[in-house]
Parts: sequence; structure tokens; C-alpha cells
Amino acid sequence: MELKKIQSTCIIDDDPIFIYGTRRIMKEVDFCDNILVFNNGQDAIEGLKELIDKGEDLPEVLFLDLNMPIMNGWEFLEDFVKIPNPDGKKVIIYIISSSVDPRDLERIRNYKMVNNYILKPLSPQDLENVLQDVA
Repeated sequence: MELKKIQSTCIIDDDPIFIYGTRRIMKEVDFCDNILVFNNGQDAIEGLKELIDKGEDLPEVLFLDLNMPIMNGWEFLEDFVKIPNPDGKKVIIYIISSSVDPRDLERIRNYKMVNNYILKPLSPQDLENVLQDVA
């Protein structure tokens, strides 16, 4: 079955090796047309607000790390829900983490926009699963 790639995705993570590897796998599986990268939650909030101010669509999928400097993933989620989404298009968030802390898994359930939790590193199969979820 041919999976339809998404237009835009966003990686919010402070690990350059993870970002590099994820971008390579995204190209391999023809995941999306456009990849935005932010190294912490604060930069991501500002960048996403800027997109809205310019009248551009938010990325369809966000990959969000929990442990980052300046603004971590939890703080990002708290601020992200307050961003007005004028076109009302659904943004799907995947938490990506190397932690398997059950408290994190429990806490994720409090956020409707968080679709799933993916353990690092991302695999081509993980991305194909995301494409199936989004389709």
C-alpha cells in the first residue's frame, strides 16, 4: 500500500545526532516535503507563532522531545495549547524520548493532541506507522 506523505513536519529536539538521523530516515521513506527543526520548546513556540502570523499552516506532525534546555517538552505542550490555530487544522504530536518512565506515559494521556509515544531512535517503521495514523 502506497502511503501518502505529509506536507510539513517539525522536530523539536536538542540532540543534533538524533535530528540528523531522523532527517535521513524521513528522506528514505519519503515522509514529508518540509522539515522544520527547533532545538528547544521556546524556539518552537516562537517559530510556530511566526508561521501563523505569516498566514502559513502549522506542520501536520510534531515530534517532541521531553528533555531539552530552556523549555522542555512538557512546558512546550502547556504553551502550544494556547496558540490560536486559525485554520483549525489538526496538529498531531508524537512524544519522542529515550525515557520509559511510566509517569511520563501517564502524563501524556492528559494531552488530547498527543497521539503516541515513540522511543528513540526513530525507525523507518515508526515513520511509516505515523503516516498510516495521519492518512
